[in-house]
Amino acid sequence: MATKRDYYEILGVTKDADATAIKSAYKKLAVKYHPDKNPGNKEAEEKFKEAAEAYGVLSDATKKAQYDRFGHAGMNQGGMGGGAQGFSNFEDIFSSFGDIFGGGGGFGGGRSRGPSGPPRGQDLQIQLTLTLKDIAHGVTKKIQLKRFGRCKTCDGAGGTGKETCGTCKGQGQVRRTQNSFFGQVVNVTACPDCGGTGQQIKVRCKDCNGQGRVQEEVTLPIEIPAGVEEGQYLTLRGEGHRGPHGGGAGDLLVVIHEARDERFERRGVDLHGKADIPFTTAALGGSIRVPTLEGDVELKIPAGTQSDTLMRLRGKGLPELHGGAHGHLYVKVHIDTPQKLGARETELLKELQALWEAPASKGGKESGSKDKSKSFFF
Repeated sequence: MATKRDYYEILGVTKDADATAIKSAYKKLAVKYHPDKNPGNKEAEEKFKEAAEAYGVLSDATKKAQYDRFGHAGMNQGGMGGGAQGFSNFEDIFSSFGDIFGGGGGFGGGRSRGPSGPPRGQDLQIQLTLTLKDIAHGVTKKIQLKRFGRCKTCDGAGGTGKETCGTCKGQGQVRRTQNSFFGQVVNVTACPDCGGTGQQIKVRCKDCNGQGRVQEEVTLPIEIPAGVEEGQYLTLRGEGHRGPHGGGAGDLLVVIHEARDERFERRGVDLHGKADIPFTTAALGGSIRVPTLEGDVELKIPAGTQSDTLMRLRGKGLPELHGGAHGHLYVKVHIDTPQKLGARETELLKELQALWEAPASKGGKESGSKDKSKSFFF
């Protein structure tokens, strides 16, 4: 059997790393290996699960102390082991990051329930692709979603007539005792037969077969604020699956994905682009038209501009999330050298070359050309 990797090694942190460092390291791995970004990649899926398991332990002070003392052996005892610890599915991992749109808790928030009572429905996750223009102004998108919703026939009751559940004797919960390295461990869970209600339905609803929920398709409007970034998410409370037997609804997690833009590269709130300019404009100065998210604007080119000079258009970048200043648009200019010249163009350039070389041939300093003793690098 393969040896299990050290949790600190998996996350790439030391044993004295604080909670912030552990969380940051895990988030990078979760984004890198998330199944949505690596469809069909089993190796990435395993790394994703491995990182989730490591974070589930190291982010919990009690589990971390147990792991530091006993290693993996301590995690396999007392109900602390098995799978991605602390997370019941892929979506749960986001609950630790918080919701950047406000509201706190993040995806998976409110998932916990007591040992009795109907279970809460599962959370859902979708990916929403936005253009840079969407991100610059904020946008409202409508999405279609398939989920479990309340059965309208029985109003979520599951049917008519109720009797005490024979499995849990009306307690709504069952207890299981296990022997472990640390002694006996009692696990209390919701009764699987009555869903934690303590009662069973005599006449089940024909539409939902006693579950109190049916599949439905809904259209939801989603308001996205300006300034969001790749990987951030919005939690819509109660828009996930409805729980069985009258249980509450889960949440819907909307994960932001930025569509690739052919013109700009995003770096935080700043945008970076490129523009070609004629070498005559670079030498003499002038202006060119460059695209922005608000349309084309004029960019002034000073005389003597060199290739790869980085020029800034203030406030033409993206806004900060929840308001604040805008970033800038940086344009790297590239001098476009003509590849084909006509006879007259060639004649004029040769005359210009002779003028530039004349002072040098007489022992003087070049007047019009670039001083070759200097160079500039970005």
